[in-house]
Amino acid sequence: MEKTKCLIIGSGPAGYTAAIYTGRANIPTILYEGLQPGGQLTITTEIENFPGYPKGISGPEMMDDLRLQAERFGASMRSGIVTKADLSQRPFRITVDDGTEIEAETVIIATGASAKYLGLDDEKKYAGMGVSACATCDGFFYRKKVVAVVGGGDTACEEASYLAGLASKVYLIVRKNYLRASQIMQDRVMQNPKIEVLFEHNVTGLFGDNGVEGAHVVRRKGEADEQHYDIAIDGLFLAIGHNPNSEIFREYLDTDETGYILTQGASPATNVPGVYAAGDVADPRYRQAIVAAGSGCKAALEVEKFLAERES
Repeated sequence: MEKTKCLIIGSGPAGYTAAIYTGRANIPTILYEGLQPGGQLTITTEIENFPGYPKGISGPEMMDDLRLQAERFGASMRSGIVTKADLSQRPFRITVDDGTEIEAETVIIATGASAKYLGLDDEKKYAGMGVSACATCDGFFYRKKVVAVVGGGDTACEEASYLAGLASKVYLIVRKNYLRASQIMQDRVMQNPKIEVLFEHNVTGLFGDNGVEGAHVVRRKGEADEQHYDIAIDGLFLAIGHNPNSEIFREYLDTDETGYILTQGASPATNVPGVYAAGDVADPRYRQAIVAAGSGCKAALEVEKFLAERES
């Protein structure tokens, strides 16, 4: 049984930033990078809105920088997926997919949230080439172009409205014959001349030679008047929700109805003393790299305070 003062589960901006801070505080730290080392940003081709990179930087490059910085301050980086967590008592007991068991005095959960996709093969084919799940991350690349947003809730309406400020035209593709969004968001979309809402539509595929050039859509799928046609677009944005990667912790931690870990006020502290949540796993609202990094910093500072109080 290996023992550590702090175990960080997950990488990405939240996990790596937390490891930088715990390392600088001389807190023995182990970080498990999970299924996707570096997190969702490793599939983002260009990041232009993270402070300190005036010319922009690729997602994988930025994650490498953060990882190296955490290693420089002594964090032990491990590849592996945490499959089980016993948070019923301290020290907390964590099991990794290779059978390793670790006892940790504190735990920072930075496992992120995975965007929901439609499940089309073309989504994978055009990943980073016209398919995105984050308008605020990638919208800038579609200035004066035509894009489509899939979804009918508040997030979809927000993303469509945001993109309408950049793109020349935005299709909002809605499976139902109504919007699920709040009335104020519905009004904003319906009154925007750049947004065309396609009710009772489904995307069935994408096409294009060097990136997305259009989408295959079907109107009133399964009905007698079913209609198939194509729309010309330069980008497709998915806004059908995210799944927070919190399943193995839900037995012990308070979450909202979707599974986002609930934290206490402005603190990353959970309902279990010594366990903290940082980044998108506890953030259904912002989902930005800079916000995740900030929450990783806060979690590490809380760990330092927690350990100091118990060892004094």
